[in-house]
Amino acid sequence: MTDQPPPTPGPAGEPPLEELLSVALEAARRAGALLRDGRPVDLGVAATKSSPIDVVTEMDIAAEKLITDHLAEHRPHDGLLGEEGGASEGTSGIRWVVDPLDGTVNYLYGLPTWAVSIAAERDGEALVGVVEVPLRGETFQAVRGRGAWLGERRLRCRPAPQLDRALIATGFNYVTTVRAHQAEVAHRLLPLVRDVRRSGSAAVDLADVAAGRLDGYYERGLRPWDRAAGALIAREAGALTGGRPGGREDDDLTVAAPPGVFEPLQALLEDFGAWHD
Repeated sequence: MTDQPPPTPGPAGEPPLEELLSVALEAARRAGALLRDGRPVDLGVAATKSSPIDVVTEMDIAAEKLITDHLAEHRPHDGLLGEEGGASEGTSGIRWVVDPLDGTVNYLYGLPTWAVSIAAERDGEALVGVVEVPLRGETFQAVRGRGAWLGERRLRCRPAPQLDRALIATGFNYVTTVRAHQAEVAHRLLPLVRDVRRSGSAAVDLADVAAGRLDGYYERGLRPWDRAAGALIAREAGALTGGRPGGREDDDLTVAAPPGVFEPLQALLEDFGAWHD
C-alpha cells in the first residue's frame, strides 16, 4: 500500500490545506503544460537575439496569467504575489506566491531544469508548496506538518555527510558586481566540499535537497517567489532552512541543508560574507 498523505483540515478560520494543495497542483500542472507544449522547437537557435527572449517573456507572462486566472476562479478572496507583476492584497488571509517560470535561461536554451513554483502562505508562513518540473516529469509537493512528496514517494533529505563530502548547489545573480562576489565565495567554498553545482533554478535545487539529490544549497538574492515553495518542500523533508545565522531565509541569503551540513555551511557563508558585496 502506498503511504499517501491524508487530507488535513486547517485550523479554525483557515481553509482546508487539502483544498489549497489541490488548487496549487492543478495550476502548476496547467502552467507547466503550457510552457512545455508552447515552447517553439527552435527557440534556442538564436538565443542572443531579442526575438527569442521576447518569446520567453511572453510565455512567462502567459503562464502567470493562467495561474492567476485559476486562482481567481477557485480562491477569489486570496492575495497574490507574482514574479511577473501580479500583486493583490486579498481579504482571506491567504496569499499565493507564484513564479510561473523559474529557470528562464534554461528554458530559453532548451535545458530541462526549469519549473513552475506555487506556494500558499498565511502571515508569512508557507502552508502549501508545489514545484512542477515538466521536462523531468516530476511534481514536488508539501503541506506544512504533513511532509514532502514526489508523486507518491515521501521525501527525505540525505543523511548529513561531513562537509568535505557534501555536494552543494548554488546560483548566481545577473548583476555583474554581485556575480563577481558570488564567484569569489564559490571559489573559497569549493575546496572545502565534495563539489559545487549550479542548475539555474532555485526551486528545483531546493526540491532536490528534499529528494536527497543534493546535500545542501545556498544562494544570495532570491525573491519570495523563487524560494517560497521549494523552501517548504525542503523543510518538510527534514532540511533546515535559513539565511544568516539566527535568521530566516530572505532576499539577502537562503541556505537549505540537512542538520549537520546546514550549520557548518551557514557558518562558512557568514565568514565569507556571502550575503554582501
